[in-house]
Amino acid sequence: MLCGIGAAVAYGTNLLGALKLYAVGMPTGCVLFYRFSLAFVLMGIVLWVRGENLFVTRRELAVVTLLGLLFSASSLTLYLSFHYIEAGVASTILFVYPVITAAIMAVFFKEKITWNTVVSILLAMVGVVLLYWTGSTGRLSTAGVVLVLISALTYAVYIVTVDRARLSLSAFKINFYVLFYCALSMVVYSLVSGQPLMWPPTAESWFYVGWLALVPAILALVLMVYAAQYVGSTTTAVLGALEPLTAVVLGIVVFGESFSARLAVGIVFVLSAVVVIALGRKPEENRVRNESV
Repeated sequence: MLCGIGAAVAYGTNLLGALKLYAVGMPTGCVLFYRFSLAFVLMGIVLWVRGENLFVTRRELAVVTLLGLLFSASSLTLYLSFHYIEAGVASTILFVYPVITAAIMAVFFKEKITWNTVVSILLAMVGVVLLYWTGSTGRLSTAGVVLVLISALTYAVYIVTVDRARLSLSAFKINFYVLFYCALSMVVYSLVSGQPLMWPPTAESWFYVGWLALVPAILALVLMVYAAQYVGSTTTAVLGALEPLTAVVLGIVVFGESFSARLAVGIVFVLSAVVVIALGRKPEENRVRNESV
């Protein structure tokens, strides 16, 4: 549960680094390339320190390749949406992915959706709607909303794949390969889109590149893998309610957005969703899943 919460908070800091780097003229593909490539190098160092080899079977290679493509697609569409709608609004809309995750698990894997899960999703969605109303003005860009929805769909499929693949690899090795394919995807995207890769122009830019590599990439990915393996993809997705909450807090603290009563109520609903899903998890369910991993 703590890993799921940590992953959500870490991933919610995406807008901090992205907006700072956009401000100095770095294009989307370039921002993500540095984020993923630096994270890939750091993850390789972690594997070397841990003494892990890089061997994977053909099945494992196929799975991590799919995960890399899914995560790169989710990140790219989310970052592109920041050009069309406010980053905080995009982060709140992104939270439709728990509903998509629960639907995928119910339809394709016949997972029983408990009342506890339903209540937590409803609480979280109400909270997200309140956060969304607080941060948006006027009509939202259709292109921006579509991009966020694609990001939510690919992220939901990513979580389900991690849960159902039952990989015997460590979270570090899984994400080493995921980050490699993400970085490679951004090179391809930059070439196709005609946006050349550029060197971060300032020391501050390098700081935010490092932030994106360490926090919403390595930390969020590793914690999410552990959470999905031990408490399941639906629970992990619902815990992601803390992502838009993090975005709102960053908007207030870093970008000077106002704090309102509606915002406070939205935060209460989001936190209530996290509490409900946490209290509804039976110890024996966790024990059985832990033993099966």
